[in-house]
Amino acid sequence: MQATMDRSGLGDSTCLPEGLIREPLDICLEEALREARSVMFGAVREVLEKTGLKGSDIRILVVNCCVFCVAPSLSAMIVNEFKLRDDVMSYNLQGMGCSAGLAAVGLAKHLLQVHCNSYALVLSTENLTENVYQGDDRSMILINCLFRVGGAVVLLSNRPSSRSTAKYELLHTVHTQTASSDRSYSCIFRKEDEEGGTGISITKDLLAVANQTIKTNIAALGHLVLPLSEKFPYAVNAMVRYFQVMEVQPYNPDFTKAIDHICPHVGGKPVLDELQKSLHLSDAHMEASRMTLYKFGNTSSSSVWYELAYIEAKGRMKRGDRVWQIAFGSGFKCHSAIWRVIRMCDPEERNPWSDEINSYPVDLSGVGSFPYFFEPSKQKITG
Repeated sequence: MQATMDRSGLGDSTCLPEGLIREPLDICLEEALREARSVMFGAVREVLEKTGLKGSDIRILVVNCCVFCVAPSLSAMIVNEFKLRDDVMSYNLQGMGCSAGLAAVGLAKHLLQVHCNSYALVLSTENLTENVYQGDDRSMILINCLFRVGGAVVLLSNRPSSRSTAKYELLHTVHTQTASSDRSYSCIFRKEDEEGGTGISITKDLLAVANQTIKTNIAALGHLVLPLSEKFPYAVNAMVRYFQVMEVQPYNPDFTKAIDHICPHVGGKPVLDELQKSLHLSDAHMEASRMTLYKFGNTSSSSVWYELAYIEAKGRMKRGDRVWQIAFGSGFKCHSAIWRVIRMCDPEERNPWSDEINSYPVDLSGVGSFPYFFEPSKQKITG
C-alpha cells in the first residue's frame, strides 16, 4: 500500500474523518453520521449565508452520496436541519459513483425547466467512514489510498432576478450510461472479499472502459459545442472509417477551440494521464484537476467543484469563458456540463483555495504510476 500511496498524486494536506485516524478505527454508524453532518451542514450553511437565502426559499433539493445509506435519508437531514419548506422536492441519489454530482445537476436542470421562479440546491458528498476497507484484497485497497473527505453545494436558479448575481449560466448537460455492458458494469463494484470484508473493487479494465465511455460522451457533446471547423473534419473522418474507404486514424476534435477551461473529475493519476492523452490536452488544461487531487484527494462527485474554485482563485475566469466539467464513475457513467461565465469571479472571494492558492501549482513530474493498478486491459475496446 505504501508504494501506491507514494504514487497516488496526493499531498499532505488531505483530510480523513476522525474515526479513521483513531486507534483502533471507529467506523460505527454514529461516526459516519458525524462525518456526513459536518460536511453537509457546513457547506449548505455557507451557501445560504453567501446568498442571503433562508431554507424556506429552496424549492428543489438534490443530494448525492454513493455508499452511505441511512434512514431518514441525507436529503431529509438537510430538510430537518435548515427547515426547508413542506413542499420541497427532495431527491437522494445513491450508488451512482463519482459522476453523480453532474447527474444531480442534470436532474435539477430538468426540474427547473418545469417549476418557474425556483431555487435548486445540489449537494454532492461521499462518506469515508462507511467506505473504508480493512482487508488485504489489492483490488480494493485503492479506495483507501485515494479518497478523502469533501463536499460541495451548488445553488441553481431560474429566477430572472438571479442573473445579476449568478456566476455561471448552464448551457448543456450530456449523460452517458454503459451499464448494459458487463465489463462496464463490473469494473467498479462494491462487494465482499474472501474473508467477508466489504469494499469497492476496481478491475484492470477500468481505463479501457472509462476511455470508451468518455469517447461516447464527448461525441454527443461535440455536436453541441464544437465550431463547424471541427465538426466537418470529424464527420468526414467518421464517414471514411464507416464505409472503409481507406485506413485512417480516428479524428480527435480540438475542444479547446470551444472551451476555455476544463475540469475533469480527479479520479486518480493514471486516469488523468489517460484522459490528457486521449483528448490531447495541455498541462495547463489539467492543472486544476491535478492540483485538486494533490491538495484534497479524490473527494468523489464534489471534485469538479474544487477544480472550478481553483480556477476562480487563480483569477482565470473571465466573462464569456466556457467551462467544461466532465465526471465519470461506477456504472460505468460519464456526465458533462458546459457553463458560461456571466459575471467576473473575484479571486479574493473566499473559497477552499483562498489561503494557499499562491503555493500552487506544485511540481508533480516525479510522481510515477501505480505499480499494480490500471494495467491496460487485455481486451481492447475500439470506438
